[in-house]
Amino acid sequence: MIRSILMGIVAGSRSMTPLAMVANAARTGELPADNGAARLLAHPLVSLGATALATYELVGDKQKSAPDRIIPPAVVIRSLNAAFAGMALAPRNQRFAAAALAGATAVIASYASFALRMRAMRKHGQASTGFVEDALVLSTAAAAVRARVPG
Repeated sequence: MIRSILMGIVAGSRSMTPLAMVANAARTGELPADNGAARLLAHPLVSLGATALATYELVGDKQKSAPDRIIPPAVVIRSLNAAFAGMALAPRNQRFAAAALAGATAVIASYASFALRMRAMRKHGQASTGFVEDALVLSTAAAAVRARVPG
């Protein structure tokens, strides 16, 4: 379940990164084959589309016009994307619990990361804090996808 929690944390900062990471993991055969998500996510168009959306979000986050991540529609999207990614990382018998855990973690992480980012932006500006956050998010997402699952 740690993989799902990590994806929830990632989604709290970048809503599309969890989908991009699990789609690319599915394409390379790194997802549990028994839960069914890998077949859908492994399609090259799904992987490419999710990656394009995640890239657009990484760029857009540095813009002054970027909406706050804690507006209600953004929190809902973050939690749903996290739930789907968390489910995709879990074995079949744990996928619903993983989805719930990832979705709930994303909601909490949205507010926590927003507060931290606002504090950091007062000292360091929007772009530089965004790049630091991107580095943390991408490394956490990569760790979630590549983490060894016991058993």
